[in-house]
Amino acid sequence: MIEVRDLTLRYGRTVAVDDLTFTVRPGVVTGFLGPNGAGKSTTMRAVLGLEVPDRGEALVDGRAYASLRRPIRTLGALLDAGAVHGGRTARAHLAWLARSNGIGAGRVAAVLEQSGLAGVADRRIGTFSLGMKQRLGIAAALLGDPAALMLDEPLNGLDPEGIRWLRGLLRSLAGEGRTVLLSSHLMNELALTAEHVIVIGRGRLVADTSTESLAGHFQGDVLVRTPSPERLADVLRAHGATVVAGDDAALSVRDLAASDIGALPVRDLAASEIGALSVRDLTASEIGALALSAGVALAELTPRGASLEEAFMRLTGDSTDYRTAPREAVR
Repeated sequence: MIEVRDLTLRYGRTVAVDDLTFTVRPGVVTGFLGPNGAGKSTTMRAVLGLEVPDRGEALVDGRAYASLRRPIRTLGALLDAGAVHGGRTARAHLAWLARSNGIGAGRVAAVLEQSGLAGVADRRIGTFSLGMKQRLGIAAALLGDPAALMLDEPLNGLDPEGIRWLRGLLRSLAGEGRTVLLSSHLMNELALTAEHVIVIGRGRLVADTSTESLAGHFQGDVLVRTPSPERLADVLRAHGATVVAGDDAALSVRDLAASDIGALPVRDLAASEIGALSVRDLTASEIGALALSAGVALAELTPRGASLEEAFMRLTGDSTDYRTAPREAVR
Protein backbone atom coordinates (compact mmCIF):
# COMPACT_ATOMS: atom_id res chain seq x y z
CA MET A 1 0.00 0.00 0.00
CA ILE A 2 0.88 3.66 -0.35
CA GLU A 3 0.03 5.47 2.88
CA VAL A 4 -0.04 9.21 3.52
CA ARG A 5 -0.49 10.11 7.18
CA ASP A 6 -1.12 13.63 8.47
CA LEU A 7 1.18 14.97 5.75
CA THR A 8 1.92 18.72 5.86
CA LEU A 9 4.39 20.58 3.63
CA ARG A 10 4.98 24.32 3.62
CA TYR A 11 6.97 26.59 1.34
CA GLY A 12 7.43 29.74 3.37
CA ARG A 13 3.94 30.98 4.15
CA THR A 14 2.34 28.77 1.51
CA VAL A 15 0.83 25.49 2.73
CA ALA A 16 1.13 23.08 -0.21
CA VAL A 17 -0.16 20.00 1.61
CA ASP A 18 -2.30 20.41 4.70
CA ASP A 19 -2.73 17.52 7.16
CA LEU A 20 -3.43 15.07 4.33
CA THR A 21 -4.27 11.43 5.09
CA PHE A 22 -5.24 8.66 2.67
CA THR A 23 -4.37 5.08 1.72
CA VAL A 24 -3.97 3.69 -1.79
CA ARG A 25 -4.90 0.02 -1.65
CA PRO A 26 -3.88 -2.85 -3.93
CA GLY A 27 -6.17 -4.40 -6.48
CA VAL A 28 -7.79 -1.22 -7.83
CA VAL A 29 -6.74 1.69 -10.03
CA THR A 30 -6.92 4.84 -7.89
CA GLY A 31 -7.21 8.27 -9.50
CA PHE A 32 -5.57 11.22 -7.75
CA LEU A 33 -7.52 14.37 -8.59
CA GLY A 34 -7.34 18.05 -7.79
CA PRO A 35 -7.15 21.46 -9.48
CA ASN A 36 -3.80 22.93 -10.51
CA GLY A 37 -1.88 23.81 -7.36
CA ALA A 38 -3.90 21.42 -5.18
CA GLY A 39 -0.76 19.58 -3.99
CA LYS A 40 -0.93 16.36 -6.03
CA SER A 41 2.61 16.45 -7.41
CA THR A 42 4.01 17.65 -4.08
CA THR A 43 2.35 14.70 -2.34
CA MET A 44 3.78 12.27 -4.90
CA ARG A 45 7.25 13.77 -4.44
CA ALA A 46 6.87 13.29 -0.69
CA VAL A 47 6.04 9.60 -1.25
CA LEU A 48 9.35 9.28 -3.14
CA GLY A 49 11.29 11.11 -0.43
CA LEU A 50 11.97 14.11 -2.69
CA GLU A 51 10.20 16.46 -0.28
CA VAL A 52 10.77 16.56 3.47
CA PRO A 53 7.44 17.09 5.24
CA ASP A 54 7.00 19.59 8.03
CA ARG A 55 4.77 17.03 9.69
CA GLY A 56 3.46 13.54 9.03
CA GLU A 57 4.84 10.85 6.74
CA ALA A 58 4.39 9.03 3.44
CA LEU A 59 5.07 5.28 3.34
CA VAL A 60 5.36 2.55 0.74
CA ASP A 61 4.67 -0.95 2.00
CA GLY A 62 4.96 0.44 5.53
CA ARG A 63 8.41 2.01 5.02
CA ALA A 64 9.89 5.28 3.84
CA TYR A 65 10.84 5.03 0.17
CA ALA A 66 14.45 6.09 0.88
CA SER A 67 14.89 3.13 3.21
CA LEU A 68 14.04 0.56 0.52
CA ARG A 69 17.11 -1.39 -0.67
CA ARG A 70 15.79 -1.86 -4.23
CA PRO A 71 13.21 0.95 -4.41
CA ILE A 72 12.06 0.55 -8.02
CA ARG A 73 11.28 -3.10 -7.34
CA THR A 74 8.73 -1.93 -4.76
CA LEU A 75 7.34 1.28 -6.29
CA GLY A 76 7.71 2.33 -9.91
CA ALA A 77 7.08 6.02 -10.46
CA LEU A 78 6.80 8.62 -13.22
CA LEU A 79 6.73 12.27 -12.18
CA ASP A 80 8.16 14.12 -15.20
CA ALA A 81 8.54 12.45 -18.57
CA GLY A 82 10.90 15.20 -19.70
CA ALA A 83 13.40 14.70 -16.86
CA VAL A 84 15.74 12.52 -18.93
CA HIS A 85 19.11 13.05 -20.64
CA GLY A 86 18.27 13.90 -24.24
CA GLY A 87 21.63 12.63 -25.50
CA ARG A 88 21.07 9.07 -24.28
CA THR A 89 19.17 6.43 -26.18
CA ALA A 90 16.05 4.88 -24.70
CA ARG A 91 17.89 1.59 -24.23
CA ALA A 92 20.84 3.25 -22.48
CA HIS A 93 18.53 5.19 -20.17
CA LEU A 94 16.77 2.03 -19.04
CA ALA A 95 20.01 0.06 -18.88
CA TRP A 96 21.65 2.30 -16.26
CA LEU A 97 18.48 2.22 -14.17
CA ALA A 98 18.46 -1.55 -14.40
CA ARG A 99 22.11 -1.99 -13.47
CA SER A 100 21.87 0.35 -10.49
CA ASN A 101 19.01 -1.75 -9.12
CA GLY A 102 20.34 -5.20 -9.89
CA ILE A 103 17.99 -5.82 -12.80
CA GLY A 104 19.09 -7.85 -15.84
CA ALA A 105 19.22 -6.65 -19.44
CA GLY A 106 16.38 -8.99 -20.34
CA ARG A 107 13.98 -6.86 -18.35
CA VAL A 108 15.09 -3.76 -20.30
CA ALA A 109 14.18 -5.48 -23.56
CA ALA A 110 10.86 -6.60 -22.10
CA VAL A 111 9.67 -3.14 -21.03
CA LEU A 112 10.82 -1.60 -24.33
CA GLU A 113 8.62 -4.11 -26.10
CA GLN A 114 5.75 -3.65 -23.63
CA SER A 115 5.77 0.14 -24.04
CA GLY A 116 5.95 0.03 -27.83
CA LEU A 117 9.46 1.50 -27.98
CA ALA A 118 11.42 -1.54 -29.16
CA GLY A 119 11.63 -0.12 -32.69
CA VAL A 120 13.15 3.17 -31.49
CA ALA A 121 15.21 1.84 -28.57
CA ASP A 122 18.48 3.09 -30.03
CA ARG A 123 17.27 6.58 -30.93
CA ARG A 124 18.34 9.51 -28.77
CA ILE A 125 15.64 10.62 -26.35
CA GLY A 126 16.05 14.24 -27.44
CA THR A 127 14.39 13.31 -30.75
CA PHE A 128 11.35 11.79 -29.04
CA SER A 129 7.88 13.37 -29.04
CA LEU A 130 6.15 14.00 -25.70
CA GLY A 131 4.10 10.84 -26.16
CA MET A 132 7.23 8.74 -26.76
CA LYS A 133 8.85 10.24 -23.65
CA GLN A 134 5.75 9.33 -21.67
CA ARG A 135 6.04 5.75 -22.90
CA LEU A 136 9.71 5.72 -21.88
CA GLY A 137 8.83 7.06 -18.43
CA ILE A 138 6.19 4.36 -18.02
CA ALA A 139 8.70 1.74 -19.18
CA ALA A 140 11.14 2.97 -16.50
CA ALA A 141 8.39 2.75 -13.86
CA LEU A 142 7.69 -0.84 -14.92
CA LEU A 143 11.38 -1.82 -15.03
CA GLY A 144 11.52 -3.33 -11.54
CA ASP A 145 8.24 -5.24 -12.00
CA PRO A 146 7.03 -3.35 -8.91
CA ALA A 147 4.18 -4.17 -6.57
CA ALA A 148 3.03 -0.54 -6.75
CA LEU A 149 2.94 2.06 -9.52
CA MET A 150 2.57 5.84 -9.17
CA LEU A 151 2.19 8.01 -12.29
CA ASP A 152 1.77 11.79 -12.46
CA GLU A 153 -0.15 12.91 -15.58
CA PRO A 154 0.98 9.93 -17.70
CA LEU A 155 -1.68 10.55 -20.36
CA ASN A 156 -0.25 13.90 -21.49
CA GLY A 157 0.96 13.61 -25.05
CA LEU A 158 -0.26 10.06 -25.63
CA ASP A 159 -2.22 9.40 -28.81
CA PRO A 160 -5.53 7.46 -28.68
CA GLU A 161 -3.73 4.13 -29.11
CA GLY A 162 -1.35 5.02 -26.29
CA ILE A 163 -4.18 6.05 -23.99
CA ARG A 164 -5.99 2.80 -24.68
CA TRP A 165 -2.79 0.80 -24.11
CA LEU A 166 -2.12 2.51 -20.77
CA ARG A 167 -5.72 2.05 -19.63
CA GLY A 168 -5.55 -1.68 -20.30
CA LEU A 169 -2.11 -1.96 -18.70
CA LEU A 170 -3.12 -0.24 -15.46
CA ARG A 171 -6.31 -2.23 -15.11
CA SER A 172 -4.37 -5.43 -15.79
CA LEU A 173 -1.77 -4.59 -13.13
CA ALA A 174 -4.48 -3.80 -10.60
CA GLY A 175 -6.15 -7.10 -11.51
CA GLU A 176 -2.92 -8.84 -10.48
CA GLY A 177 -3.28 -7.30 -7.02
CA ARG A 178 -0.85 -4.41 -7.48
CA THR A 179 -1.30 -0.88 -6.17
CA VAL A 180 -1.88 1.74 -8.89
CA LEU A 181 -2.09 5.50 -8.31
CA LEU A 182 -2.29 7.99 -11.17
CA SER A 183 -3.12 11.65 -11.46
CA SER A 184 -4.72 13.16 -14.54
CA HIS A 185 -6.87 16.09 -15.63
CA LEU A 186 -8.52 13.95 -18.33
CA MET A 187 -11.69 13.18 -16.40
CA ASN A 188 -13.40 11.16 -19.11
CA GLU A 189 -10.41 8.84 -19.32
CA LEU A 190 -10.12 8.51 -15.55
CA ALA A 191 -13.80 7.57 -15.42
CA LEU A 192 -12.96 4.63 -17.71
CA THR A 193 -9.76 3.66 -15.90
CA ALA A 194 -10.03 4.36 -12.17
CA GLU A 195 -12.29 2.45 -9.80
CA HIS A 196 -11.46 4.64 -6.81
CA VAL A 197 -10.66 8.35 -6.54
CA ILE A 198 -8.87 10.56 -4.03
CA VAL A 199 -9.69 14.24 -4.51
CA ILE A 200 -7.75 17.06 -2.86
CA GLY A 201 -8.12 20.83 -2.92
CA ARG A 202 -5.70 23.38 -1.49
CA GLY A 203 -3.69 20.49 -0.04
CA ARG A 204 -6.59 19.01 1.93
CA LEU A 205 -8.62 15.86 1.38
CA VAL A 206 -11.95 16.52 -0.31
CA ALA A 207 -13.12 12.99 -1.16
CA ASP A 208 -11.88 9.41 -0.86
CA THR A 209 -14.43 7.11 -2.46
CA SER A 210 -15.26 4.89 -5.41
CA THR A 211 -15.57 6.56 -8.80
CA GLU A 212 -19.17 5.40 -9.09
CA SER A 213 -20.12 6.77 -5.67
CA LEU A 214 -18.51 10.14 -6.35
CA ALA A 215 -20.44 10.70 -9.58
CA GLY A 216 -23.63 9.22 -8.10
CA HIS A 217 -23.51 11.67 -5.19
CA PHE A 218 -24.41 14.49 -7.58
CA GLN A 219 -27.54 14.69 -9.68
CA GLY A 220 -26.86 14.61 -13.38
CA ASP A 221 -29.55 15.43 -15.91
CA VAL A 222 -32.73 13.92 -17.23
CA LEU A 223 -32.98 13.19 -20.94
CA VAL A 224 -36.40 14.26 -22.23
CA ARG A 225 -37.62 13.57 -25.75
CA THR A 226 -40.78 15.34 -26.88
CA PRO A 227 -42.54 16.29 -30.13
CA SER A 228 -42.80 19.85 -28.76
CA PRO A 229 -39.33 20.77 -27.44
CA GLU A 230 -39.67 24.50 -28.03
CA ARG A 231 -43.03 24.67 -26.31
CA LEU A 232 -41.76 22.71 -23.32
CA ALA A 233 -38.69 24.94 -23.18
CA ASP A 234 -40.96 27.99 -23.01
CA VAL A 235 -42.92 26.42 -20.18
CA LEU A 236 -39.73 25.68 -18.28
CA ARG A 237 -38.49 29.23 -18.76
CA ALA A 238 -41.82 30.54 -17.51
CA HIS A 239 -41.25 28.54 -14.33
CA GLY A 240 -37.80 30.02 -13.74
CA ALA A 241 -35.63 27.53 -15.61
CA THR A 242 -32.53 28.39 -17.62
CA VAL A 243 -32.84 26.77 -21.04
CA VAL A 244 -29.80 26.58 -23.34
CA ALA A 245 -30.01 25.27 -26.89
CA GLY A 246 -27.53 22.47 -27.57
CA ASP A 247 -26.41 20.25 -30.43
CA ASP A 248 -28.96 18.13 -32.28
CA ALA A 249 -31.85 20.27 -31.03
CA ALA A 250 -30.99 19.36 -27.41
CA LEU A 251 -31.78 21.92 -24.74
CA SER A 252 -30.04 22.19 -21.38
CA VAL A 253 -32.48 23.14 -18.63
CA ARG A 254 -31.30 24.34 -15.23
CA ASP A 255 -32.66 25.78 -11.99
CA LEU A 256 -36.17 24.38 -12.27
CA ALA A 257 -38.09 22.55 -9.57
CA ALA A 258 -39.22 19.32 -11.22
CA SER A 259 -42.58 19.38 -9.45
CA ASP A 260 -43.54 22.25 -11.77
CA ILE A 261 -43.04 20.29 -15.00
CA GLY A 262 -45.96 17.88 -15.00
CA ALA A 263 -49.10 19.76 -14.11
CA LEU A 264 -50.82 20.60 -17.43
CA PRO A 265 -53.32 18.50 -19.51
CA VAL A 266 -51.92 16.61 -22.47
CA ARG A 267 -52.67 18.32 -25.79
CA ASP A 268 -51.08 18.67 -29.18
CA LEU A 269 -49.58 15.16 -29.22
CA ALA A 270 -48.89 14.98 -32.94
CA ALA A 271 -45.55 16.17 -34.26
CA SER A 272 -43.36 15.35 -37.21
CA GLU A 273 -40.12 15.26 -35.20
CA ILE A 274 -39.01 14.33 -31.71
CA GLY A 275 -36.71 16.85 -30.02
CA ALA A 276 -34.40 16.27 -27.06
CA LEU A 277 -34.03 18.23 -23.84
CA SER A 278 -31.35 17.86 -21.19
CA VAL A 279 -32.92 18.88 -17.88
CA ARG A 280 -30.79 19.52 -14.82
CA ASP A 281 -31.62 19.94 -11.14
CA LEU A 282 -34.99 18.24 -11.59
CA THR A 283 -36.14 14.71 -10.93
CA ALA A 284 -37.80 12.70 -13.67
CA SER A 285 -41.11 12.64 -11.80
CA GLU A 286 -41.13 16.43 -11.50
CA ILE A 287 -40.42 16.83 -15.19
CA GLY A 288 -43.25 14.48 -16.09
CA ALA A 289 -45.70 16.36 -13.88
CA LEU A 290 -44.85 19.74 -15.40
CA ALA A 291 -45.04 18.36 -18.95
CA LEU A 292 -48.48 16.94 -18.18
CA SER A 293 -49.68 20.31 -16.90
CA ALA A 294 -48.38 21.98 -20.07
CA GLY A 295 -50.11 19.45 -22.32
CA VAL A 296 -46.79 18.36 -23.81
CA ALA A 297 -46.37 14.72 -24.78
CA LEU A 298 -43.17 12.92 -23.77
CA ALA A 299 -41.51 10.17 -25.79
CA GLU A 300 -38.70 9.55 -23.29
CA LEU A 301 -37.83 10.51 -19.73
CA THR A 302 -34.46 9.04 -18.65
CA PRO A 303 -32.46 10.10 -15.55
CA ARG A 304 -28.71 10.23 -16.20
CA GLY A 305 -26.03 10.41 -13.50
CA ALA A 306 -23.47 13.17 -13.25
CA SER A 307 -20.18 12.54 -15.00
CA LEU A 308 -16.93 12.31 -13.05
CA GLU A 309 -15.96 15.69 -14.52
CA GLU A 310 -19.16 17.32 -13.27
CA ALA A 311 -18.74 15.80 -9.81
CA PHE A 312 -15.12 16.95 -9.68
CA MET A 313 -16.01 20.51 -10.69
CA ARG A 314 -18.70 20.74 -8.03
CA LEU A 315 -16.45 19.30 -5.34
CA THR A 316 -13.46 21.50 -6.08
CA GLY A 317 -15.15 24.71 -7.17
CA ASP A 318 -14.08 26.49 -3.99
CA SER A 319 -10.52 25.12 -4.21
CA THR A 320 -9.57 26.39 -7.65
CA ASP A 321 -6.79 28.99 -7.62
CA TYR A 322 -6.84 29.75 -11.34
CA ARG A 323 -10.20 30.73 -12.80
CA THR A 324 -10.94 31.90 -16.32
CA ALA A 325 -13.13 34.96 -16.76
CA PRO A 326 -16.37 34.75 -18.76
CA ARG A 327 -15.92 35.81 -22.37
CA GLU A 328 -18.16 38.83 -21.83
CA ALA A 329 -15.82 40.09 -19.09
CA VAL A 330 -12.72 39.99 -21.32
CA ARG A 331 -13.25 43.03 -23.50
